[in-house]
Formats: sequence, structure tokens, C-alpha cells
Amino acid sequence: MPLEKKSTTQDSGVTGAAKFVTSTVGNVAGGVGRTAGGVVGAATRGLGDTITSATGSAGKPVGDALSSVGTGVQNGAESVSKGIENAGQWKQ
Repeated sequence: MPLEKKSTTQDSGVTGAAKFVTSTVGNVAGGVGRTAGGVVGAATRGLGDTITSATGSAGKPVGDALSSVGTGVQNGAESVSKGIENAGQWKQ
């Protein structure tokens, strides 16, 4: 019994073209989402640090809360972006 790789039509023809297009679109959308999340996260953490340093211990809770929100936004955007990329590559 020869060991041959059976040819499948799963990644050829129309299906292969669809996978290529959705993968490309998914990767672009995921990259844009990840970038936007990183920018918003960094800006919000920076604002939180500025409030904390400008107001001292009185503003620390507000500054820390803003920093936490920024980190949450960035982590959420990362997760959504990964899901978009996986969907574009037809991963489950």
C-alpha cells in the first residue's frame, strides 16, 4: 500500500480562493484592531499616570482606574483581533 497524500479539493479552486481572500482581510482587520487597541490602551495608561503624578495620592485611585481601563481595552482588542484573524483563516 503506497503512502501517498490524497489530493483534496478543500484548499483548491473556489474554496482556496475564498480562504486566501478571507485570510488576507482577516489579517488586515486584526492588525488594524490590534493597533487601535494598543494606541487607546497606551494613551489611557498615559493619562492615568499623568493624573496620578499631578495629583499625588489624592488622584491615585482615579489614575489607577484609568490605567486599568486602558489595559482592559488593549487586552480586549487583542482578543477580538485574534478571533478575527482565526475566522479569516477558517480556524475554529
